[in-house]
Amino acid sequence: MNDKVELDEFAVMGISIKTTNQNGQSGKDIGQLFGEFWEKGIIDKIPNKLSKDIYCVYYEYEGDFNAPYSVMLGCRVENLMNIQSGLVGLNIPRNSYLRFDSYGELPDGLIKTWSEIWNSEIDRQYSFDFDVYPENPTDSAQVQTFVSVN
Repeated sequence: MNDKVELDEFAVMGISIKTTNQNGQSGKDIGQLFGEFWEKGIIDKIPNKLSKDIYCVYYEYEGDFNAPYSVMLGCRVENLMNIQSGLVGLNIPRNSYLRFDSYGELPDGLIKTWSEIWNSEIDRQYSFDFDVYPENPTDSAQVQTFVSVN
């Protein structure tokens, strides 16, 4: 069983897109978002970072995991007071989450974790879910996934 954790509100700043899991679209879109994140040096443009861990936040769900949703790639920040041009900010509210740990080659290990989540009976909120990558992710980095639950 995965750990249920309570997390206090926190802020994330980065870049975002709208996508869907239909026809593998999210894999393409999120891959492009990561490419833009690294190519444009977004991590260095985010002010007030608390760390260089990378947050991939899933939010603005229009239904369940089959419906469109937004994805933000960024870092946890002290506050959203100084959002730079081209960046967006999110406040992730205090909530209960189930935590999953992914191991193995990226993105395969993470895809396996999300497949398990999608095929489970978890009572999801579809509010804010997120993956946390270590500061310098490698092909076999451990990634933590947090799924908002009721």
